[in-house]
Amino acid sequence: MISDTPDFPISITDIRKAAEYLAPVAVRTPLLESPYLNEIAGRRVLVKAEVLQRTGSFKFRGAWTAISALDEKVRARGVIAYSSGNHAQGIAHAASLFGVPSIIVMPEDSPALKLANTRALGASVVTYDRAGGESREAVGEALAAERGLTLIRPYDEPMVMAGQGTVGLEIAEQAKAAGVSEADVLVCCGGGGLTSGVAIALHSVAPGLRVRPVEPAVADDTCRSLIAGKRLSNEGNPDSFCDAIVTPMPGELTFPVLQQLAGPGLRVEDQAVLIAMGQALMRLKLVVEPGGAVALAAALEPCNVEGDAVICVVTGGNVDPQLISAAAATFAP
Repeated sequence: MISDTPDFPISITDIRKAAEYLAPVAVRTPLLESPYLNEIAGRRVLVKAEVLQRTGSFKFRGAWTAISALDEKVRARGVIAYSSGNHAQGIAHAASLFGVPSIIVMPEDSPALKLANTRALGASVVTYDRAGGESREAVGEALAAERGLTLIRPYDEPMVMAGQGTVGLEIAEQAKAAGVSEADVLVCCGGGGLTSGVAIALHSVAPGLRVRPVEPAVADDTCRSLIAGKRLSNEGNPDSFCDAIVTPMPGELTFPVLQQLAGPGLRVEDQAVLIAMGQALMRLKLVVEPGGAVALAAALEPCNVEGDAVICVVTGGNVDPQLISAAAATFAP
């Protein structure tokens, strides 16, 4: 792969190629705005609704792109991935559309909806003990070697990053149409595949839009790493319901991108995330999972950003019904 930016694993050329792969199958998700959310934040809040993507999250973009880029004979043998749920569903669905087998390694404590959906999309699910410290990487790599499958990592994978970067291409076009040329773009951040892909896209086509990673306060490895100038890990098992973005540390491939192109990271408390989920449900009619709502939570806290507008990506909507009810209960007109 030839990169226009040698220091990075992907370039804008790769992201545009990913957009070509995705054009026939992916949803071009809308950039939404609500006067009620604008009033809360004290500025325009533009919400990129990736919850409306296939499988309910942006992860389908990277999954489809990575599988599309495989040699046809390699692809036919099948793919394997490890994920807490959204990458799992993206890979399972993309593989099923290609007619190839998939195995997904998932935490045994994943939300029931994500486990059920992954199986329903045609994947074989193998669970591991996340709370007990079992390594998903070790499980995935062992199965890949044993069965001759291609391992597609959730974020430290160049073509996955390129697929996620197509969110940035769409944001650039949609923000311009909305009259916004300068703003912080808040992105829910786990390992950094989406955040880094969007950062590269915006740096190339909309340099007035600056990415800022957002994390749960108890799992703020990217925020701390950006301050320290090196990758730092989360110790133990952070207690946050934002399971989709609780990762051990920033990605090896993604972090250098964030060091060069992202602004300071932001942290939000779980209660603020639950409130943001309620606001998204009632004001935008969007069902958003906790890990997918942290960017909106940060956008609704006026002290977090400057300027007349902020853009945030709501990244996933795969959430159990009881959490939807809890989020709705926080809503006060």
